Amino acid sequence: MSDGVSPSDSKTACVRHWRLDRHLVVVDSQSEGIFDAKPIIGSTLESLIDDPVERRIALDAHRAALSDKITAYEAIRGSETFLVCVEPEPGQAGCRATAMQITLYKQQEQSIGKLKRHIESILNAAGEGIYGLDLEGKATFVNPAAIEMTGWSAEETIGHNIHYKHHHSYPDGSPYPHTACPIYAAINDGEVHEVSDELFWRKDGSSFPVEYTSTPIYDEGKLSGAVVVFKDITERKEAERKLLEAFREVEQLKEQLQEYNTYLQEEIREEHNFGQIIGSSDALKRVMHQVNQVAATTATVLITGESGTGKELISRSIHDLSPRHDQALVKINCGAIAEGLVESELFGHEKGAFTHALSTRRGRFELADGGTLLLDEVGELPLSAQVKLLRVLQEQEVVRVGGSEPVKVDVRIIAATNRDLVSMVQQGEFREDLYYRLNLFPIEVPPLRERRDDIEPLARHFLAQAARKFGKPLRRIRQTCINQLERYSWPGNIRELQNMIERAVILAEGDQLEVGPLIPQVNVTGKSKMLTLREMEIYHIKQALKITSGVISGPRGAAELLAIHPNTLRSRMQKLGIQE
Repeated sequence: MSDGVSPSDSKTACVRHWRLDRHLVVVDSQSEGIFDAKPIIGSTLESLIDDPVERRIALDAHRAALSDKITAYEAIRGSETFLVCVEPEPGQAGCRATAMQITLYKQQEQSIGKLKRHIESILNAAGEGIYGLDLEGKATFVNPAAIEMTGWSAEETIGHNIHYKHHHSYPDGSPYPHTACPIYAAINDGEVHEVSDELFWRKDGSSFPVEYTSTPIYDEGKLSGAVVVFKDITERKEAERKLLEAFREVEQLKEQLQEYNTYLQEEIREEHNFGQIIGSSDALKRVMHQVNQVAATTATVLITGESGTGKELISRSIHDLSPRHDQALVKINCGAIAEGLVESELFGHEKGAFTHALSTRRGRFELADGGTLLLDEVGELPLSAQVKLLRVLQEQEVVRVGGSEPVKVDVRIIAATNRDLVSMVQQGEFREDLYYRLNLFPIEVPPLRERRDDIEPLARHFLAQAARKFGKPLRRIRQTCINQLERYSWPGNIRELQNMIERAVILAEGDQLEVGPLIPQVNVTGKSKMLTLREMEIYHIKQALKITSGVISGPRGAAELLAIHPNTLRSRMQKLGIQE
């Protein structure tokens, strides 16, 4: 078919016509002036085609045309490709053949096919799921990653509305209409939509979190569909969840450390720097023997004794000698807390549990987890709190005020009181079952009047301690003063002795300590006047207020002087009728 005309010549558009007889002989050409037809006049049509397969097609096409059928086929000659159409000529003994050179078109078609296969290979190799959508939201393409993630095959996806395949419901299972779907929004408004907080549903009914982008597709300036690219972000969500939990744990530990710090700053006072329990009397030795017996166990201990006998110090000894000594000994004074706040202090509260609960707070039980909790003045607990305390002791778990989830705790309980719990049980002021739970191992701390051998070492210890505390020079204490101290009955016990020594240090002006003026004197009848415990307590508090000019809290306040918490002092003043 070569005619010397270049395939790229726009003049001819490479279209040629022949009239053929029944013997396939070219008898005429209607392409005069377009190309030189002389070389092919008298040739057979099949002789114009090099490829034997194409010649066979040409023969079959010509026969079909002679049978009044129009036939078209591609013919190849050398490097050129032609589209040949053979059709019968009405009333003629032959047919008319038309050939159009389509070499460039075939080359472009091959290039487009190659590019298409390359693009498809990229899409199929992508780790993200990819959908192609038409304007009706029906899938026109789906890659293997999308099939693997959703479980829907290509046959089940292409030609179907994909929203109702994998995006039909919200996470809670409620219907998700396609009109609210960002994927379809790209088809409607022609804008790119990105989502990072939804989920897709698999064929088996399970779901997985996804992030996806829906991008509109334009064809010659007209919106023709959208392409959706999505990714399974299960691992990322899990990592975010674990990271969030880690942050929360860090915050909880930070909060716990802050609470420990606040607690220890509040609790550490000079009087706790004993280093050891002072004294060697037989009565004290009996107590310390009991301490050594129970310390290594997890048994609950009930320490009883008069006010000021050192019950807290005994509880610290039990804790320090126990396997829990590396953990905290947390103390709560049950008599110094307003009744409405006892449960919050013990068990903690959730944010919003009551008016001033602005944040979640752990109670003393959680704070003492792994360690020891000292319930000082346990006899002051209201009955409502006693019920909950009993349940915590039995089940080893607490429920915060305003909460519903129980929190497991591992806490050893030491309770202390100066009240007669047996009488309180009989009067219905203290639960009998709680009493027996606390009274597993009772220790009674003897009053100071039964430990007279310990008065002198205690007095000298408090003297050195007070000198450091108040920045005073260390005074000497005469034996006559010691004798006076040993003769006194000490209704306020060790606390009274400590306070008396501290007052004497504050008032001292010479090089010796004078305590005689501070000891209650004998009355006119020659008999020593024995003050009641209440009278002694009132006396000491008033003396402290007098020395501090009525200041209660602070480093030079009466509470500091009396070695008690300011709230405890205010509570005692209210009970004793002492005005601030």
